[in-house]
Amino acid sequence: MTRLLTLLAALLVFALPATAQNGPLRIEITEGVIEPLPFANPAFVAENAAATELAQNIARVVSDDLIGTGLFREIPPSAFISQITSFNSPVQFADWRAINAQALISGAVSVGSDGSVAVKFRLYDVFAGQELGEGLQFNGTQAGWRRMAHKVADAVYSRITGEGGYFDSRVVYVAETGPKDDRRKRLAIMDYDGANVQYLTDSNSIVLAPRFSPTGDRILYTSYESGFPRIYVMDVASVGRRALPTQDGTMSFAPRFAPDGNTVVYSLTTGGNTDIYRMDVSSGNASRLTSTPSIETAPSFSPDGSRIVFESDRSGTQQLYIMGANGGEPQRISFGQGRYGTPVWSPRGDLIAFTKQSKGRFHIGVMRTDGSEERLLTASFLDEGPTWSPNGRVIMFTRETQGEAGAASLYSVDISGRNLKQIRTEGGASDPAWSPLQR
Repeated sequence: MTRLLTLLAALLVFALPATAQNGPLRIEITEGVIEPLPFANPAFVAENAAATELAQNIARVVSDDLIGTGLFREIPPSAFISQITSFNSPVQFADWRAINAQALISGAVSVGSDGSVAVKFRLYDVFAGQELGEGLQFNGTQAGWRRMAHKVADAVYSRITGEGGYFDSRVVYVAETGPKDDRRKRLAIMDYDGANVQYLTDSNSIVLAPRFSPTGDRILYTSYESGFPRIYVMDVASVGRRALPTQDGTMSFAPRFAPDGNTVVYSLTTGGNTDIYRMDVSSGNASRLTSTPSIETAPSFSPDGSRIVFESDRSGTQQLYIMGANGGEPQRISFGQGRYGTPVWSPRGDLIAFTKQSKGRFHIGVMRTDGSEERLLTASFLDEGPTWSPNGRVIMFTRETQGEAGAASLYSVDISGRNLKQIRTEGGASDPAWSPLQR
């Protein structure tokens, strides 16, 4: 293993699930100080005049993506001894070792006569003096330059850490405006880092809990435009939508897709009782999964589609339970002090994120699927509604401040509990849902 990969092994602070190959061995670093890995990212080479500004912008986004993980530290250009003026020039590794760069990114951008953009890059292990993997090229349009930058950053991140990236993804959320007693809400979608915001609905009715389909092309959400909560499915590209069928006098909410994208699981209230149902999206055929006098809500499928985690107060307080995808007797998995809600299964399948209320504080936490190894990652006046990054490494959630304004914002945190930061949005924001990687 090269020195670069050895150093990065110490930076991976998530829990690795045991497999048949590694048996009970699991690396889990949850304490101590993590020293970010230093990398150099010289300005990408503009291979023609039309690419000058794009080359600078793309290199900047690549660096911002990596720095934002908390695992990487960029060496400032003022410290550089060498410069990269040609994508094909030999790398002077001694000059980069002298400034303690562990990784070196070399990139180039060109713009075609038709306006098309080509971005290529190479990644080097400086101390080993060798390239990590082969160079890659991404093609697109000038309007899509940020996506190409995110793709480069994902490739760099994956080669160094050995896990999937998450930068080329989007987040759908509820954009909020107006005072607390007259809050206006509409659906919005943005890049994972807050760029390229688009509004999907108007603010004439309350919208809640948007959720992506497994392929990222559709969104489920709850709307009060009819006066009662009702579930809608929206096509992201066309912004066309339709309501899922429900019976008169019922309220449906808290929807989420199954991994196959053809089934929806949700809560339905009828006659004062709230239970969990599943529905075939195409036919509208629905079946009831729970039948108790308690409130059952916030269902979330396991990545393999075999189980559902949900919240219920059947024990007298709000707790987390797991049942089969077709119903059956659920098993309680939360036993700590306080109330648990909004569970979401990790895309890795090994953890469940949740909201916990205890001793007057709200927390975002994670636990194993059997309820063991509970860890609280945040603490605040109001933290709620976790959503997982595509690689299961980062959790985004809503944080609301105390006081008359009660402004809601989006935050993210690494599953180790480190790197807590606010996501920039235009105004207030709540109810985030992370997409899979874009295709």
